Amino acid sequence: MNKTFKRFALPYFIWLIILAVVPVIMMFGLIFMDSEGISLDEATLTFANFSYLAEEAVLIGFSNSIKFAVISTIICLIIGYILAYQVFRSRFKNKFIILTIFILPMWSNLLLRTEALGNIMEANNILVDLLSRIGITFTIDIKGTELAILIGLVFTYLPFMILPIYTALEKIDPSLEEAAVDLGVTDIKKFWKVIFPMSFKGVVTGSIMVFLPCMSGFAIPEILGQGNFMFIGTLIDLNFKYVDYNYASLLAIIVLVMILGSLLIVNKVDKEGETLL
Repeated sequence: MNKTFKRFALPYFIWLIILAVVPVIMMFGLIFMDSEGISLDEATLTFANFSYLAEEAVLIGFSNSIKFAVISTIICLIIGYILAYQVFRSRFKNKFIILTIFILPMWSNLLLRTEALGNIMEANNILVDLLSRIGITFTIDIKGTELAILIGLVFTYLPFMILPIYTALEKIDPSLEEAAVDLGVTDIKKFWKVIFPMSFKGVVTGSIMVFLPCMSGFAIPEILGQGNFMFIGTLIDLNFKYVDYNYASLLAIIVLVMILGSLLIVNKVDKEGETLL
């Protein structure tokens, strides 16, 4: 039986090597090369590419990426924990329906969602037009600002925070809460002494799952920020467009190392993978 399953998995491993492992090896090699594109003709070994990390644009890109990712993660954590806790405490028989509503936006294309959100953030948008027809007038014009990017990041990645936290809350043994109540613990102390520590796996997993795409993505900042802010994802995209593959590979490998490091943290905190989506 095991041999049969291994045979079924073989095409997956082949495609994994072709589409993931080989490109990573190529990017790692380009970091130490001075070449035109990916051509090996007249390519020379060099460490000069690392000096690119000290350029102002790269420093600004990393600074903006980390700043927006941290702020977005904190906002998602606060909102996500409250929503997950409310669903956990609710008396709905089928809580899966509520969770499905939360993740419904994820079923649509990211670019379409971001473009639609960007339209609402413009001065003349469909929401303003509809409300004006019933006598409600207001103006909103935040597209191209930091606020627009934050709203887009939180709106897009909030479900990645809610689901792991809710999963961790659902796995808490009710007898632990009952024991705390029997000992005369108040609701606030019960939350901080029992519930929150027991759901910490979900908090860590959700935070990493929100932080990583917020830091490495470029579509949301590019569309909602209208190119007014430099992000690390934007730099990678620009370098690939202008065939600066060496610099693009360097930045991509750094992001990849950060992703792998984060996955190791998740593996340490949640070895069973209980809170992973």
